[in-house]
Amino acid sequence: MRRKEKRLLQFAGLLIAALLFLPNVGLWSLYRDRMFDNSPETADGPGGFPPIQGLNQMRKVTHVGVDGVRRTDWHDYEAMRRDAARIGNGEQGKPFPLTDADRVDQAYRENGFNIYISDRISLNRSLPDIRHLNCKQKLYVEKLPNTSIIIPFHNEGWSSLLRTVHSVFNRSPPQLIAEVILVDDFSDKEHLKVALEEYMLRLPKVRILRTKKREGLIRTRLLGAAAAKGEVITFLDSHCEANVNWLPPLLDRIAQNRKTIVCPMIDVIDHDNFGYDTQAGDAMRGVFDWEMYYKRIPIPPELQSDDPSEPFESPVMAGGLFAVDRKWFWELGGYDTGLEIWGGEQYEISFKNLKRVAEVWMDEYAEYVYQRRPEYRHLSAGDMTAQKELRSRLNCKSFKWFMSQVAWDLPKHYPPVEPPAAAWGKIRNVGSGMCMEIKHFVSGSPIRLESCVTGRGEVGWSHGQVLTFGWREDIRVGDPIHTRKVCFDAVSHNSLVTLYDCHGMKGNQLWRYRKDKSLYHPVSNGCIDSSPSERRVFMNTCDPSSLSQQWLFERTNATVLEHFNRGTD
Repeated sequence: MRRKEKRLLQFAGLLIAALLFLPNVGLWSLYRDRMFDNSPETADGPGGFPPIQGLNQMRKVTHVGVDGVRRTDWHDYEAMRRDAARIGNGEQGKPFPLTDADRVDQAYRENGFNIYISDRISLNRSLPDIRHLNCKQKLYVEKLPNTSIIIPFHNEGWSSLLRTVHSVFNRSPPQLIAEVILVDDFSDKEHLKVALEEYMLRLPKVRILRTKKREGLIRTRLLGAAAAKGEVITFLDSHCEANVNWLPPLLDRIAQNRKTIVCPMIDVIDHDNFGYDTQAGDAMRGVFDWEMYYKRIPIPPELQSDDPSEPFESPVMAGGLFAVDRKWFWELGGYDTGLEIWGGEQYEISFKNLKRVAEVWMDEYAEYVYQRRPEYRHLSAGDMTAQKELRSRLNCKSFKWFMSQVAWDLPKHYPPVEPPAAAWGKIRNVGSGMCMEIKHFVSGSPIRLESCVTGRGEVGWSHGQVLTFGWREDIRVGDPIHTRKVCFDAVSHNSLVTLYDCHGMKGNQLWRYRKDKSLYHPVSNGCIDSSPSERRVFMNTCDPSSLSQQWLFERTNATVLEHFNRGTD
């Protein structure tokens, strides 16, 4: 079945990646014998292994700064030249040409990306250097600490795991890699057993550790960290590709201050065709909303540098990819082993996760989480004694201090107390008497026209006819307190109105509810129209006399609406 949804996977870019694959066959002998004929140097090396590139013949440019520190150019120009010469499918991060046969459901079944395409792209594939031009001129400390690269995995695909390891060796100065530790969280795929052990014998710096039962991401990472010998530990996903000169900038910040935890920029790869591009918004600060979802917000002017390639402070990190001084990691208590829920690592180093985070670290601010996620109130968070003792021992400041000094710009984008909405409830069409409804609360779903729900009492907030025109001037599913993370979105004056992940940046998700009862879309200069016979909701040229373009919200706040519309009618 053809996949129409173009979901983007996070791939660590300026430094790294996210993606991955799982071989549909898992037979190492088949993979060992194949020839990669789609680019120079992709034929397998001795014994059937793609060659590890890069002798790191660097152009040694050294400069002694006013601080007396010697800095050097860590780029491997020879490897960069080889990469620039590579041609073939997927090379230079270009989209792989797809046929309908490549899009069958089986290709996506286990990892959510197209494994058939993954297996047809070289393990040594080249990536475009899309860094800011200033990055290419930077010098970093000549004596950097070395690092243990820790890569946890569970039933990872053969090509994705190997591509991760190859890219690390291909694009890292060898003297900075103390070791690469692959930590297997009780995988049951055959290709991750003897075949993987034999393959990695070719790479003497690689060690494989295995858990004796499923431990989950947090404890699997801790196993790798406990075994690490490098001065720095760098956590990577098992489906990532390191880009040009990715490692020295991370280690440089730690060399300057060992208590710095450093995250790379994150680029994206299309899960269908593996096309590579920058992430929307590029450099942004990591924060959270009050349902504890990771979010990105613009760097405020007060923190912006004249040089956009300079690193910046971030209250919260994405979690999958970061480097930290090994001793400092353990001084901080490592990870909370009680974190079981996906996403826990995002907040663990910044301050910890979900209910455990709320109870241990958030003080009175936990109430804002519980107001939006009432199910957390009575959820058991397990024994938190050790974490509370850790907070006391580290003499940590209050969460109020964190919000006022570190995440001071968060409330502008995600206020603890939600400002009043402009309108909410069912949205009824004046002409047909039917209501807008969402059947599936996922990105890409169309808005439909259906019979309005009636009956005793109010319709629950989770029903697809309960919508909110909120303070961000977007329209979301849910009531003002419990909105989902999908918004009304339109791309042109004649497109369907669909749901898309809310980004809070206005643009295609900015709406106006005008006095003539129209829902106006400034970007397209169109209005929401409807067809009751086809049950479609779509954009059209605005026509104040058309009843099919007139809408009535169940409830409105005249003051907020007037503020929204001031100077726009």
